Amino acid sequence: MKHTFFVSGIGTEIGKTVSSAILTEALKADYWKPIQAGELDYSDSHKIEEWVSHPQLHIHPERHRLEHPMSPHAAAARENVQIEIKDFKTPEPVNSTLLIEGAGGLLVPLNDTITLLDLIQELQVPVILISRYYLGSINHTLLSAEVLKNRGIEVAGIVFNGEENAESKSVILDMTGLKELGCIPELEEVTPETIKQAADQLRPQLLKSLFNE
Repeated sequence: MKHTFFVSGIGTEIGKTVSSAILTEALKADYWKPIQAGELDYSDSHKIEEWVSHPQLHIHPERHRLEHPMSPHAAAARENVQIEIKDFKTPEPVNSTLLIEGAGGLLVPLNDTITLLDLIQELQVPVILISRYYLGSINHTLLSAEVLKNRGIEVAGIVFNGEENAESKSVILDMTGLKELGCIPELEEVTPETIKQAADQLRPQLLKSLFNE
């Protein structure tokens, strides 16, 4: 059976790409970044290719590659590109699992009328929500969970990223009712070795929570 998940963060700069690399390694998954804005010479897809060492790794090409490192709607406008929902079709996974990485948080605009949330809803895949411990992260996580619930989008669970805060994690899980998929430690250095080590630690709980394995 094939499985697809959309990896979204509670905001920007919360370690979503590092988390996606660890998840890709842990699940021996394919990876797809539908929209890349900026850093085309060292994109998120390049980082996944560098960091993930499982031999079956397959990276699907981006649908939109934008030069400016800004919100997709703004970068597209500068480059005379119109991003539309109809542009996107979920690629068929080569492996049993496909991870789709978003851009920033859920309500990042893709054009003047649609957001990343609309794309997730169109693709009809469950979300893995990445939360990071910082002042305000409870609010941002609860808001993200609430907007997903209001749209009727399935949430597979939450991955907590960074140095653990037990009080924050407890209230988030209690108030959202979502499953904890695991915790990702703060990596002092991001290398294939540290990604694999974190993936090996995450894998048992991840497989149990996602697939009852």
